[in-house]
Parts: sequence; structure tokens; C-alpha cells
Amino acid sequence: MTKSLTLNRHQIAQLVAQDIPDGSTVNLGIGMPTLVADYLPPDREILMHSENGILGMGPKAQDDDIDPDLINASRVPVTLLPGASITEHTISFAMMRGGHLDYSVLGGFQVAPNGDLANWITDAPDAIPAIGGAMDLAIGAKHVFVTMDHTTKQGEHRLLEKCSYPLTGMGVVDTVYTNLAIVDVHEGKFTVRAIVDGLALDDLQKLTGAALYASPDIKTISLTQEGVPTLV
Repeated sequence: MTKSLTLNRHQIAQLVAQDIPDGSTVNLGIGMPTLVADYLPPDREILMHSENGILGMGPKAQDDDIDPDLINASRVPVTLLPGASITEHTISFAMMRGGHLDYSVLGGFQVAPNGDLANWITDAPDAIPAIGGAMDLAIGAKHVFVTMDHTTKQGEHRLLEKCSYPLTGMGVVDTVYTNLAIVDVHEGKFTVRAIVDGLALDDLQKLTGAALYASPDIKTISLTQEGVPTLV
């Protein structure tokens, strides 16, 4: 396998941000997904929702803007955009369960080509001991994006023919963004929309536990001099 580009967490978040269309209402899950808020295109009006009760969330707070009582789902201090509102949990979850979110961006442990998502476990030392609102977000949003590394640290597959972890949602995933590729989930198949520079599809297949199919207009993910991922 030839040496190829590997994206970091911020670069994965940038790819997700580029794919969220103008006028969308979006929830960002715990972990890597919360980084997406910092990279949304400034020319798009996107309404950010946080599970803990924020509608109109802005980017991460810096310096004097930090308010320890104003945090996102990952407990990171955030800002509010003009017109933002704060609600208690029942109203926030009603937004999630009522189909009012256009996109939900979630972290993931495993995804299957039928769209099944597993994004919680209880037997790891650093595991979150509850599923939180992930099921509500996976089922309630019109579209679900998943961010994760393509394999585990031990090299085990995360894109699998069938998830082995408990499921968060069945048939919910639309697209997976990994450190190596953008993979669309459609009609029971993993279709590679973009792949990092220097990595062949055959080599990506070796790192994947289910069949991969190339999009007719598959793109290459490269980096600008500033380290911003672009599709060419």
C-alpha cells in the first residue's frame, strides 16, 4: 500500500461542513461532530441545534466570550448567534423527535451498507455509559452524517457488512466521513464519493469489511497549503 494522505478530526469536520446546504437546521453530536460548527461556510445561513437545549448555536467560544454556563453537548463553551434561544430538555428533544432537524451529525463505531449505525458501547474504559439522545437524533433527523476513523486503532474494520455492536438506529445513515474517504450509503451499498490523495480504491477495500463501489464521478481529497481539504 502506498503512503497516502490521512485526514485529522478537524479536516473531517471541514468536509462535513462543506456538504451542509444553506437553510438547514442541524444537530451536532458529541465529540468530532461538534467541530463542524467552527467550519460552516460564512455565506450560508445554517441553524445549529444542540441536544442540551440551544437553538441558534454559534462557533466555539474564545477568550472573553467563554461562559462556563453556555456549553454544547460535548461540554465545550460555545457562542450564540443573534436570535438564538435556550430551552429545557423536553422541548429540545421534541425538536429532535418531531422531524424538525434536516441533518444530524453523529460519531460512529460501526456502519453497515444498509444504513445501520452503532455509535455506543458500554464495555470500553472510556465509553460513555449511556446512549443519550443518539437514537432520537438518528431517527428524527431527515439526513444522518457519521464521522469516524475508517478503522480502529488496532486496524479492525468499522464499515462492516453487519454491525456487531448494539444498534443506535436501523437504516438511518446517509453518508460516512472518515479519515480516508467520503462514503455514501444508498440502496444497500457503500459508494465511495471521494478518497484521499495517494490511496487506491483497492487499498481502501482492504481496510473495509464490506464491498465498496466507486461513484461514477469519484473525487480525490487533497489539501490546500493551509491544510483545508478540497475535492478535485
